[in-house]
Amino acid sequence: MQTTPTRRPGELAFNLFLFLASLFLFWSAYGISGFEALSSPGVVPMATTFVMIYSSGTILWEVLRKKPGTTETLTGNIIPMPIIVTIVMVALYAVALQPLGFIPTSILFLLVMVRYLSGRGWGFCLGVSVGTVALIYLIFRLIFAVLMPQGIVPEGEIIAWLSSLF
Repeated sequence: MQTTPTRRPGELAFNLFLFLASLFLFWSAYGISGFEALSSPGVVPMATTFVMIYSSGTILWEVLRKKPGTTETLTGNIIPMPIIVTIVMVALYAVALQPLGFIPTSILFLLVMVRYLSGRGWGFCLGVSVGTVALIYLIFRLIFAVLMPQGIVPEGEIIAWLSSLF
């Protein structure tokens, strides 16, 4: 006799989110050109999102049939605390990037994350953070000329000073 597995924490909410997101994407795809003909621009996005609706709906139906109840917890077994901290830090990084700029935001982000994940001392973490950001800045800003948010650091003066050295 086969027993129905129990629903894990967060499983219903996640699958409901996927189903609703698929419906929204289908509606957005329909807004491209409607369903005028098989060669209209919105047909492929609508077909893709229809498959998403069908798949996520089928999975949601199976999840709804499961009985809730398990000894697992969301933060203990499904999404451990380091993952939650990383997600929060990435969100804060995205918010702080424009006003502070690439250099201070990246150094602060790496400093906190290296300290949290490695447990090493602040000196080591600061050295790793500054060295990593300096290397990334050198490669992407100076060699590949990728523009990065300037923020509070006067990067123009720094680049002019570095250029005057060579």
